Formats: sequence, structure tokens, C-alpha cells
Amino acid sequence: MAALKERYQNPVCGDQLNLRLFVYNSNNFANVVCVNKVDIFYLDPNEVTEGNPEGRRLVETITDINQTDVGKYIINVSLDQPKYCIGKYRDVWSLQFEDEECPASIENPFQIYPDLWYTTPIPIVYDFAIVFRPNKIRQGSKRYLIIEITPNVPKGTDLARYYENLAIIADLKISIEQHCGDCVPCEQDLRLVVDNDPVEIREKRYGYYFIDTTDMDCGIYNVWFDLAFGDSLYRTEKYELQIY
Repeated sequence: MAALKERYQNPVCGDQLNLRLFVYNSNNFANVVCVNKVDIFYLDPNEVTEGNPEGRRLVETITDINQTDVGKYIINVSLDQPKYCIGKYRDVWSLQFEDEECPASIENPFQIYPDLWYTTPIPIVYDFAIVFRPNKIRQGSKRYLIIEITPNVPKGTDLARYYENLAIIADLKISIEQHCGDCVPCEQDLRLVVDNDPVEIREKRYGYYFIDTTDMDCGIYNVWFDLAFGDSLYRTEKYELQIY
């Protein structure tokens, strides 16, 4: 079964890849007039010429662009062989920002990696440290929590680099519950604000989770994370998040 990856999650051939584009105008998310298409180019070393120094070769053109929210666009790409192979790519978005303006081209890089195989005569024993910031947010704020995953393994070894790649591709979920106190229900399911929600936006060892505190009460919240890889599940301790 194909895995669903984000741009910086070390996609491999056969994966489904989400390519996102965020558009801002004066620090606010804003819609463009239209997204005409997205051209995906492979940077082919065999195609390098004086007129084409990167060796760009068009792989496919995508016109099925989804808009998930104001200023947020996404396409899904099937990294099927032989169309896609290991190497570097550019996704070039053709946007029209204003009426009667010529389309603009926005370029972003991504890379397809080799499969990550590993064998051992005993089960791999590893652990991950997961932290987030900020842990204090003013009520009414709408912002991203930045989640960092750090493998707890010896440094400077091939195994350490392997662990780092595990952190990149492992599924990450977040849960938030209101801390018990006056006028707060004791039943956990009534205090849950976020219940095992996937952290979809990933960048190598980092994850980004958008939180809207507008309708959240002021007080202390418990936050914890689940990191899943293979048949292992790593659940963190409960951290505190203050809404004030």
C-alpha cells in the first residue's frame, strides 16, 4: 500500500505525495484569482545543456488543484515508476494573482529518495524525544505549534542517520485536553479539545499543527503526541499548554 507523504518527508517511488502552496498578501492568507496548472520537472543530468543548465525535463502537468482554505492549495502526485525515479524535481505553479495580470510562476523543490531498507538479527530498540513550542498562547490567537522530534540514539553513526529518517516518515498525531479544575468535567472525553489528530504538515524532523484558540477557555491544557512506526507506538508524557 502506497504511503502518503509530505514534500519534506523523504518520499520514495510508489508513494503518494502532497505538494502544498501557501499564498499570503500583507501577512494574511489570500486567494489568488486562479491556479492554472502545476508543471513538474525532473532535473535530469543527461539533459543538461547550455540552454538548460538544470536538465529540466517535463514529467507531467497537473490541473486538478484543490483549495483547502483561504490561500491554501494542494495537489496530490502519484510517484509511480517509470514516470518518477530517484532524483531532484521542481514543481512550478502557474498563478494569476490579480485580474488582467499575466500568470506568475512559483517554483518549489522536492526530492525522491531511495528505499530505506535495514536488517538486524534482533528488534531495533530506539526512542524519540518530542517537544513543542510555544507552550503559552494568548486566547484568540491562531498559530502553528512547532513540534520537534529528536531520536535518542548515539551520534555519528549510520544507525543514528537511520533513526533520523524514521522520525521523518513516522506518523505523528496530537491530542489536547483541558486540565481538570474548577468547572471542568472530570470525564476525559468531555475535556478533549483535539483527539489524536494527524500532524499533516511535516518538514524533516519538524511538524506544524495549526491551533485556533478563539473558542478555547483560558487555563491549562494537557498536550501529548503519538509517534507510530511499524508495530511500535511512542506516546509522550503530558505537557502543559497555557491559554491566557
